[in-house]
Order: sequence, then structure tokens, then C-alpha cells
Amino acid sequence: MNDQPIPRQEVATKDVMEIMRLIPHRYPFLMIDRVTEIQPDVSAVGIKNVSINEPFFQGHFPRQPVLPGVLIIEAMAQTAAVLVVETLEGAANGKLVYFMTVDDARFRRPVFPGDVLKIHVSKLRNRKNVWKFRGEARVEGALMAEATYSAMIMDD
Repeated sequence: MNDQPIPRQEVATKDVMEIMRLIPHRYPFLMIDRVTEIQPDVSAVGIKNVSINEPFFQGHFPRQPVLPGVLIIEAMAQTAAVLVVETLEGAANGKLVYFMTVDDARFRRPVFPGDVLKIHVSKLRNRKNVWKFRGEARVEGALMAEATYSAMIMDD
């Protein structure tokens, strides 16, 4: 008999309506449009369709619109929040995921309107209500940004 734990199954794709059911973010601060892969307690992949219609492009930068790096990090955090909620299942009801730290953030290439940002998030560890993640953001396979960050799960 095998005593190895059975890994939890991958969760089906989450569209934007399901994401809004899972996390409290809304326009103009909802930074992910879809979650295409979730392996509870392990990893998730989020999608951000970058559109010229987004309000921050009016000032960042009008002559050469670029997705602000801090919003790429926020997209990583929101993807991680969906992972946390799926991992905790019902225990996540009424809780919020708050940033604690961002470490080793690197912005490799600019992200432009029309790009599809694919956000890969992996859980590094968690202790009680503090979780640590590693995130990478890619466009057509090219690494655009990466960071390690932690978050605390707290009551709303």
C-alpha cells in the first residue's frame, strides 16, 4: 500500500466573474482576467489582457504606454490570492489577502497594450496565516517581470 498523500486535483479555469466571486478586487483595480490553471496549495497561472483602454495609460506614458511594474506585481498577488482561496476552500470565506513584503522584484522588459501577460505563481511555503510566493510574468514566453512576495490572510 502506498502511504504517499494524493495530490489535489487541478481546478478548472476561472473566468473574470468567478475571480470576482473569489477575491474582492474590482475595476479599475482587478488585474487578472482569467485563471487558466490552479493546482491547490502548489501553483496557479493567471492571464492579464493588456488593453489601451485602461485608465493608467493616460499618464504612464502618453507617448509610449507601458504597463506599470507595480501593477504587474499586483497581478501576481491577485493570482496568488485566487490560489489561496482555492486552497483554503470554505475556510477563506470572509477573509482578505494582504501584501506583506515584495522581494527581489525584477522588471526585464516593458509590457505594452495588446500584450497578453501570463502570470505564473508558485507557493513557496505558508505558516499559519502567512504565505510566501514566487511569481513570474511572461509575454509569449519571454520573462517580463519576476518577484518573491508574501501575504497575510486576515478577516475582512
